[in-house]
Amino acid sequence: MVHVDNIKDKILIIRGERVMIDRDLAELYGVETKRLNEQVKRNINRFPADFMFQLNDGERKELVANCDRLKPLKHSTNNPYAFTEHGAIMIATILNTPQADKMSVLVVRAFVKMREFISAQADIAKRLDELEKTAAGHDKTIQQLVAAIRQLMIPVNKSERKIGFDRKKNG
Repeated sequence: MVHVDNIKDKILIIRGERVMIDRDLAELYGVETKRLNEQVKRNINRFPADFMFQLNDGERKELVANCDRLKPLKHSTNNPYAFTEHGAIMIATILNTPQADKMSVLVVRAFVKMREFISAQADIAKRLDELEKTAAGHDKTIQQLVAAIRQLMIPVNKSERKIGFDRKKNG
């Protein structure tokens, strides 16, 4: 049994998009990667650029370097395809197998969970920025208070003429 969290771990960010690699989707949907890619090519009109893209050599090398489970791609002659959430769902419709139907629901849930996680991270980052700005404002206020107190601590020169009426001189 596959759990949503296991699928979520297979969602990667490439070119600023949350995607799953063809190899991982094939495994989830219970088909060979070759068969999955054949079906995609037969139905290429269902996969516009915002549904899928092929990794370049540099992206594949980085992927292999950062993901131990993708080490077999190191010696592959073809660069893998990356599928966005919509592309991953579309694959389930063209494979049309019971396992693909079941897994497509879990894939959608995994992408939703990932979106929620990223949204929560963005909210925390926003709050930290606000806190930092507030603290910076407080720092300036504290510096001004300290400067004012230091001014008050400077001794008064007694040789200066005092303000007010002096009875001894005017007496």
